[in-house]
Amino acid sequence: MRTTLLCLWAWVLVPLAFALAGTPTVVWAGSEDLQIAISKKGLGKEVVITQGAREWFMLVEVTPENTVIVRQEKDRDHYLVDESETHDRPLAPVEVDAAINDYINSVKARVPKP
Repeated sequence: MRTTLLCLWAWVLVPLAFALAGTPTVVWAGSEDLQIAISKKGLGKEVVITQGAREWFMLVEVTPENTVIVRQEKDRDHYLVDESETHDRPLAPVEVDAAINDYINSVKARVPKP
């Protein structure tokens, strides 16, 4: 039981420590062969997900006045998705984390299993 709790805490705290330090957090998704890197950008965050020649990118840029979210998907040098949206208020840190996690989960759901 203690080992399980220790592993669970390590799984939560190690990525959090990297995120707070401003160093990109790299998470391997194992069988999906996805590489996920999350980094802090000012008050927001960015995530880059790669699988071979495919790349998914999301930036959540937070200012005191507003929030801009940029999403891109490309296959080699061809952009399949290039969109942005602006919100008229700054997102809270918990909202930024939720947006990043939702994006990662949506990419994982769309990527075909090997």
